[in-house]
Amino acid sequence: MPINITMPALSPTMEEGNLAKWLVKEGDEVKAGDVIAEIETDKATMEVEAVDEGKVAKIVVPAGTEGVKVNALIAVLAEEGEDVAEAAKAGGAPEKKAETPKAAEAPKQEPAKAEAPKAEPAKSEKPQAPAAAPVANDHAAGDRVFASPLARRIAKDAGVDVAAVKGTGPHGRVVKADVEAAIADRGAKAAAPAGAPAASAAKPISDDAVLKLFEEGSYELVSHDNMRKTIARRLVEAKTTIPHFYLTVDCEIDALLALRAQINAAAPMKKTDHGEAPVYKLSVNDMIIKAMAMALMAVPDANASWTEANMVMHKHADVGVAVSIPGGLITPIIRHADQKSLSVISNEMKDLASRARNRKLKPEEYQGGTTAVSNLGMFGVKDFAAVINPPHATIMAVGAGEERAVVKKGEIVVANVMSVTLSTDHRAVDGALGAELLQAFRKYIENPMSMLV
Repeated sequence: MPINITMPALSPTMEEGNLAKWLVKEGDEVKAGDVIAEIETDKATMEVEAVDEGKVAKIVVPAGTEGVKVNALIAVLAEEGEDVAEAAKAGGAPEKKAETPKAAEAPKQEPAKAEAPKAEPAKSEKPQAPAAAPVANDHAAGDRVFASPLARRIAKDAGVDVAAVKGTGPHGRVVKADVEAAIADRGAKAAAPAGAPAASAAKPISDDAVLKLFEEGSYELVSHDNMRKTIARRLVEAKTTIPHFYLTVDCEIDALLALRAQINAAAPMKKTDHGEAPVYKLSVNDMIIKAMAMALMAVPDANASWTEANMVMHKHADVGVAVSIPGGLITPIIRHADQKSLSVISNEMKDLASRARNRKLKPEEYQGGTTAVSNLGMFGVKDFAAVINPPHATIMAVGAGEERAVVKKGEIVVANVMSVTLSTDHRAVDGALGAELLQAFRKYIENPMSMLV
């Protein structure tokens, strides 16, 4: 029986991707675990592995195709002993056996239209609601539901029937992201009646209405890529569903700059292809990452994430760092930053930033985290307020360090000062708690030696 290969969901935010390259051709034998293609997601270029054995009978979506929807058919495998030509003809047809994983997968060939309401629940909820419950996972009553243990546990804790969740993993397997999306969707539907007028009022202006405002020929249209669409959607979700509030303080950084220079001067040298280079070279941002991580450990109640059912209290500080890349930005994460030395953070950040710009990060390197840092100081920005990146409850916006006149013991002196603004999810972190976190951060910045002991 032919085995359908579908476009995988390689991240929770992915709705479509570009099929950049096939690493196999029709007639090739593949085994489970073989890398068969490269997919460009909204964040990175990733390799896709085969989950079944067989011979490539047909490549449905050619290399270079853009905007391929998640779970769309991209290729067909012929099982051992099966006629390749017959498999190619039969590929994509619904399978009859309901008791196998492949049978559960077959009806899911093009679910993109059913998934779309999650991105715009206010617009499409009414026509979709009647059909959503009975067909969400394409299972008939009594069928076995394939789901990861973590997905089952999250579904149980949230009171969600895993059988009603649409799976985007191999063969329709329900994974963690599917359950989280179902929980979020359920919350959106519950709020819809009360929020309907507001949603209608917030309807964006149509493309045609915008273009009519400008003289024909005075502009050119550049289509949104997957990254830009994802950034736009997540920013709207963040600003309309998270109650932000903002706290700003000024930090004197003379001691931090002096310590940074001292540490860099003492760095041992290593041989490279271009001569000798220091083993590490700290930036101010590296020290900000460390200070933020240690502040969260000092104020553990602020190291949290909000869900509708629970407050997620994190045991470590995983700090995301906003990195600008062509067409958008991405937030690679320094895991357990509270436990790492400044030199380790510095070298790890350089590696992550380099691979981020080449779109070579793995999903686990930019998904999750407990907080984030966004630094625009290198652009001369004095201060700004950043948008929280779920599931975080906080993000620190860092401005430029500059010489300012300050008053010390009744005298006006010059000091290097940096303004920072903490954006906070008021559901998880109240005002006083946010202020306590900001005080802890400033303490580490102004007394940087305390980060070394």
